[in-house]
Amino acid sequence: MAAEAFAMTLMNIPYLSLKEITALHADEIQQVVRTVVDSGWYLQGQWVDKFEKEFANYTNHSHCIGVANGLDALTLTLRAYKEMGVLADNDEVIVPAHTFIASVLAITENNLVPILVEPRFDTLAIDDAEIEKAITPQTKAIMLVHLYGRCTYTDKIAEIARKHNLVIIEDCAQAHGCKGIGKGDVSCYSFYPGKNLGALGDGGAVTTNNKALADAIHAIANYGFSKRYHADNTGRNSRLDEIQAAVLSVKLKYLNADNARRQELARSYYNNITNPLITLPSLMDNGDNVYHIFPIFSEHRDALAQHLESKGIGTIIHYPIPPHKQKCYNQWNHLHLPITEKIANEELSIPLNQTMTDSQALYIAEAINSFKTNK
Repeated sequence: MAAEAFAMTLMNIPYLSLKEITALHADEIQQVVRTVVDSGWYLQGQWVDKFEKEFANYTNHSHCIGVANGLDALTLTLRAYKEMGVLADNDEVIVPAHTFIASVLAITENNLVPILVEPRFDTLAIDDAEIEKAITPQTKAIMLVHLYGRCTYTDKIAEIARKHNLVIIEDCAQAHGCKGIGKGDVSCYSFYPGKNLGALGDGGAVTTNNKALADAIHAIANYGFSKRYHADNTGRNSRLDEIQAAVLSVKLKYLNADNARRQELARSYYNNITNPLITLPSLMDNGDNVYHIFPIFSEHRDALAQHLESKGIGTIIHYPIPPHKQKCYNQWNHLHLPITEKIANEELSIPLNQTMTDSQALYIAEAINSFKTNK
């Protein structure tokens, strides 16, 4: 592998090309978009209804509510729990300290208190050995975040939730099709274009088996209406539109195959990246990771990124500033969460998506293996 890949002509591999991903199913996508446009019906129509039924079935849930984006999926879920009396102002929600800021924004938006729990460095997931230590009488929920496409649900977390009567809310924004997710009380999804199941704009959904919760989310997302013009609660406008639903309906048919291809490419990385300056996250059983992002770690992250750029390889850093260090949360800026901060300082995401070839994956692995430092 090494000699063959190293001998390759310099490649140009962007971190992600949404144009190439869309091109995989361009004819079908263009056809359904044209159908929606010609119908003259662009909101709350048959395509949203169709996709909600399909996605509920795909995720093994009874209910799916399409919403405007992934942040709204989380925010509306927490708001619905408040309307139902499950949560109240100033209740605590346990959430991983290492996460995209949306997870925390949804909590604070609802006047709830995020309790940040450190992850493990090897799994990048919330440390289930630390969760129970963080529980107080005000703790009412655990938010699991399946970051990078890695399943973070464990039987131990489920046991803790049962013991303390806690709701489990799953942030599945990066884990569409992951085998181990969807075992909590409610799952929240984003269909941002770069996701494994991505729309051609913003979109999101909530799936659950709890009809009362589903009804509450649906009402809040549509101005608080229980029926047209009857607002039982103050709501907002957060709806998945017909065009995005139609596009998602097309792409959902290919999600399992796309994820399988991502898993093949990830195995290539695990088999071929051998540079001792690089750390890879723990390898998970097939199906428990759908590889939305493939993160690698190095104390020389910035130099590594420059090295890969010189080889024509695009990279991105996820996420360089953890929530507790963000200016908007200056009340927590004093906190020192060493594992979360280590991940933020060392993480580099390398290309991985279903449009890539085996040769590209080998080329990237060899480029990583050729990285050296004088330090």
